[in-house]
Amino acid sequence: MPLPIIALFVTAFAFGTTEFVIAGILPQLAEGLGVSVPAAGYLVSGYALAIAVAGPLLTILTTGVPRKTLLIGLSLVFVAGQLACALAPGFASMLLFRVIVAGAHGVYFGVAMVVAIGLVPPERRGMAVAVVLAGLTVSNIVGVPIGAAIGNAFGWRATFWAMFGLGILTLAAILALLPNREGPRAEPPHLSQEIGVLGRQQVWTTLIVMLMLMMCQYVPFTYISPFLQEVTRLDASTIPWVLLINGLGATLGVYLGGRLADWKLMPSLIALLVIQSVVAALLYLLSPWPLAMVILVPLWGCINFSIGTPLQTRILSWTADAPNLASSLIPAGFNLGIAIAAFVGGLIITSGLGYRALPLVGVASMLIAAVVAARSWSVEKQSGALPPLRAAEA
Repeated sequence: MPLPIIALFVTAFAFGTTEFVIAGILPQLAEGLGVSVPAAGYLVSGYALAIAVAGPLLTILTTGVPRKTLLIGLSLVFVAGQLACALAPGFASMLLFRVIVAGAHGVYFGVAMVVAIGLVPPERRGMAVAVVLAGLTVSNIVGVPIGAAIGNAFGWRATFWAMFGLGILTLAAILALLPNREGPRAEPPHLSQEIGVLGRQQVWTTLIVMLMLMMCQYVPFTYISPFLQEVTRLDASTIPWVLLINGLGATLGVYLGGRLADWKLMPSLIALLVIQSVVAALLYLLSPWPLAMVILVPLWGCINFSIGTPLQTRILSWTADAPNLASSLIPAGFNLGIAIAAFVGGLIITSGLGYRALPLVGVASMLIAAVVAARSWSVEKQSGALPPLRAAEA
């Protein structure tokens, strides 16, 4: 794989780590900033909401900026943001700094995808995109556990100092490895054509399922550290290891979901949604038992990510004639779901139901998602509709 692609991978890894590492240091961060744990959870929802809202808008506003220049600028925002977070005097300033970094995050992945496919021959474009996106997965396996371990050992500010160092590395990689030449630019599609795909039931129902998946995943995951400490009674020093095996499960889930999407997408998706509702129920029932949770958490992570792959495949298939919109719908939809999930989780905790009740949201959301997906598939079969590319071939 060309070195410029590796530079894009490293930067994706950095953005993924800074988004999700909060979950591993949430209790320490809440104490250090003088807020409750549910209030600190807004650092997750605020970041995700900024990606969903600011990312697409900033992408439009920066279309005329040379790509390497833009990537350097985004890396500088990342570096400055981590430094600011490490020095943040209070919760409000920390939230502001996180939102600014999230805006850069939202722009980065759209630009990185375009740059990546322009750096390789057409037959290797899929692999180039996969390598860049792998930065997010690897951040869950390596970055988040290491960041949590650093925070537990040296304090939560040390985590952001480490992220500052990682940012310097990504900036150096972009400066040194990315070529100055511009890749080919695609002809911008008409806005009406882009918006038109939203009317397809396969698109908006899949976005509903995506939202339900994020409720199942991030209502508990946002508060996974205090959940495991207070309900499962795990020591804080073991949390990074649980996050590590969760990341390994997520990686396996990406591979499994890809195979299932290529095999029988909708039957596999519906089955996975039902299975995940059972796993979420077990998370609730068995949460006081450490051994059970060490088994269930990576299984839960595996199925979460195995569901995500068919969802993305379905959206991309049904928006093939409006790919720019599709590429923005996917991260915007996921992060909007993360923002809502973190907020809902905070409400559940502050209402008095406690951390243990969080997985129950996953039970309900996965059953709703299964019904929506099954109905969508039934309507599709009855109508005989085909995705755009297959319809054109027919």
